[in-house]
Amino acid sequence: MSFHSERIDSHDQNRTAPLHHSLPVYDARRLTDGAGTAMIVLDDKTYQLRITRAGKLILTK
Repeated sequence: MSFHSERIDSHDQNRTAPLHHSLPVYDARRLTDGAGTAMIVLDDKTYQLRITRAGKLILTK
């Protein structure tokens, strides 16, 4: 599984996320490789990111 960060260019007319200067933007569908679920590690804890059928995100421990 690969994670890619995309930065939003202020001149990008097709952006879907609000502009935040130099903050990374991650597409949840790419993070989950189309499977709808990804594991995210922060320090020594692992979290599950899930895309619901309604298109919402749920992050659980």
